[in-house]
Amino acid sequence: MKKMQAVSFQQITQILELTDSLNLSREWVEIPLSPESPGTVKKLPNGKLEVVVDADISFDEWFSTLKEKIQAVM
Repeated sequence: MKKMQAVSFQQITQILELTDSLNLSREWVEIPLSPESPGTVKKLPNGKLEVVVDADISFDEWFSTLKEKIQAVM
């Protein structure tokens, strides 16, 4: 599978809809446009949630585990 080069607007929308469902303000969610390997979900020193999409697995596969990862760091 080809490595993901950039996070699409549609993928960002999916992530934000998920964080909305968890009652997280969009102001407090950062989604870098460049995916990395591995993808990460962490709380930044300023209290914001950083969601970095994984570059090496399919977005759908990665997204299917995102809710649990967010809940683990919150």
